[in-house]
Amino acid sequence: MLAGSVAASAAAAARALFPGPALGATTPASSAVEVAIVGAGAAGIAAARKIAAAGRRYVLIEATDHIGGRCITDTTTFGVPYDRGAHWLYLPDTNPLTKLAPNRGDIYPAPRSQKVRIGRRFAREGELEDFLSAQVRATRAINDLARKSDAPCEQAMPADLGDWKPTVEFVLGPWNCAKDLTQVSSFDFAKAVEHKTAAFGKLGLGTVLASLAKGLNVQLSTPASAIDTRNGVSVVTGKGTINARTAIITVPTNVIASGGLKFMPELEHHQFDTFGRLSLGSFDHIALELKGNPLGLDSDDLVFEKSSDTRTAALLANISGTPLCVVDVAGGFGRDLAAKGEADMFAFATDWLVNLYGAEIKNAIGRKHATRWNNEPYALGAWSAAGPGGQFTRKQLLGPVTYNVWYAGEAAHETLWGTLGGAWESGERAADAALRAVGGLKPLAPEAQGDTGTPGKRKSKGAKAERGTPRYGETSRQYRGTSGYSGTPNIMGPER
Repeated sequence: MLAGSVAASAAAAARALFPGPALGATTPASSAVEVAIVGAGAAGIAAARKIAAAGRRYVLIEATDHIGGRCITDTTTFGVPYDRGAHWLYLPDTNPLTKLAPNRGDIYPAPRSQKVRIGRRFAREGELEDFLSAQVRATRAINDLARKSDAPCEQAMPADLGDWKPTVEFVLGPWNCAKDLTQVSSFDFAKAVEHKTAAFGKLGLGTVLASLAKGLNVQLSTPASAIDTRNGVSVVTGKGTINARTAIITVPTNVIASGGLKFMPELEHHQFDTFGRLSLGSFDHIALELKGNPLGLDSDDLVFEKSSDTRTAALLANISGTPLCVVDVAGGFGRDLAAKGEADMFAFATDWLVNLYGAEIKNAIGRKHATRWNNEPYALGAWSAAGPGGQFTRKQLLGPVTYNVWYAGEAAHETLWGTLGGAWESGERAADAALRAVGGLKPLAPEAQGDTGTPGKRKSKGAKAERGTPRYGETSRQYRGTSGYSGTPNIMGPER
């Protein structure tokens, strides 16, 4: 849960967005609804909106004191919108959140560029070409590996990446997948839809998401401890038991895999194993206030460094034209650093910037904050990335987890995993299943149900796997001098 002023800021924002009685409405012990939804992140909100529109009785419960789950905007710490979790909105032209946002003018295109620092200078045009070429070759090699086996992406790394290898591995692994490439399924990587465009929210992506929950029957600070299907469907909470005809579970996979949400009777081993195979990786923000633009960067500039090992990061500078800059750490190194605490995270970010821009940067740092998502009890990580051999489990989540209980979230989307758009689509899909269960929609024809009708049923051996578009395009790009390149970076990048 959030702490201190951040929690107060989140609660105040929630009250401003939801002045009506629906938010925080009490669901009495042993209350009865048709659909109980656990988790008020993107998937839960999407499901609740669809079920509410169908006129069905439901309740949306949330363990924390805020709407949004891993997508929340804090306006107190820096006095400007600060997305503590998800910040990037991918494929904005078709993303459902863009279409539904109350004020679409607050969503603006992210720059189609990234910059690279080599020591205390920017990479030159030829060096950028080498870097981009190395990314393309590495991505192509992973896709080629995926046609043969679901092996660790690291096995596909070409031998000719030279001294760009650590940087390429960071961008493709920790920054894109929140895990090192040794822990990422080549199938999962290859199936992900290519994200050619992205957008940001001027008021924060968490604010956009929270606005879409306005008017919903939401009960905050109500963690579910168990889902009981021994006699119908019941959601056990500290405030009482919610009896329902069906339920939609949207809590992060790590919470279920760690036993934070139990099932009665217990899930079969292959069902429980699904959540472990789709575990969340590590991705954290070290946010710094740098007034006066001491780095000399443009608004929303994305900067990587040419690194020599895994002790590296990415910088998103001057967010939405403000002095807020975020140093992102991820993967194994990021997890170990965050485990040491905020002081070590601040020290790393400061030293990292000093090495790239000079010692005077120390004097420019004002307010600061670091997220530690691995320690948040109702998240336990950033976003899902299938481990080697585990990509097939995403499809298993298309069917019921157990009797009249469905799972929804970014982990349940085969091609948009790790994104708000994928979580939203998954939530709507689960809502359709729940509505069919309560008679709100016509049942699917048998031939349309595919492999999703039986919990844990796998795709037949003879079926062909769908292939997604490689994350990095191989189209020509135009470069802009020594500071970066224009055109599409084509980074899949979950909405971190």
